[in-house]
Amino acid sequence: MTGRDDIILEFLADSGAAHNKKGIEINLDLENKDASYSTIQRRLPKLEEAGLVEQVREEGAWYRITEKGEKYLEGEEDLRDMDLDD
Repeated sequence: MTGRDDIILEFLADSGAAHNKKGIEINLDLENKDASYSTIQRRLPKLEEAGLVEQVREEGAWYRITEKGEKYLEGEEDLRDMDLDD
């Protein structure tokens, strides 16, 4: 996990909605949070692989946080055994 992963997950959790990659980038920029489009594009598949986010629409690649992702943010999900590095 990276610090950017937490930023992405926290945004999705706070929004309570599905967003595409560009929408995530724009909203994080508006909140003065540092996560570039290339980082978001690279990290979302890793987060999806770990079960922390799910793609809800293939067209436009819309993502939302999963229950497991919310549990991770609450400190209830241990990801130490998962390889989420680039």
